Amino acid sequence: MPDAREAMKAFIEEGLGIRLTACECMGWGRNGELIAAVAFHNFYRGEGSIELSAFATCRDWLNKDRLREIFAYPFDQLGVRICIARIAEDNTRARRIWRAFGAREYVIHDLRADGIAECVYVLHRDQWRGGKFMRQNHG
Repeated sequence: MPDAREAMKAFIEEGLGIRLTACECMGWGRNGELIAAVAFHNFYRGEGSIELSAFATCRDWLNKDRLREIFAYPFDQLGVRICIARIAEDNTRARRIWRAFGAREYVIHDLRADGIAECVYVLHRDQWRGGKFMRQNHG
């Protein structure tokens, strides 16, 4: 659905202050409003890598089921081996979430701008599949 994809892409771009390349998107709404979206971009099939960028207007949108849905797309449908995220150094919540997945963190000084670091996260499919977020609660 091209119109929905463009709306989600614009939502992420405006929220993060970035420009995205061609991408696929997932989004979630509440009361008829888009509250969160994830863009999958910079996909390199040969290298088996893809980048994820996400933005949300509320904190309570993310849960284990949505995480499974988000990562099922790159790992299961596209068959990538690693997912990459670039996160502002001061976004402690997003950084904590990516570390909880088991992603490796690389803090790169001056990447976002002079004097402003950005954190790059690399999550390998084996880390995701072996992690706590893949375990189902059965009772």
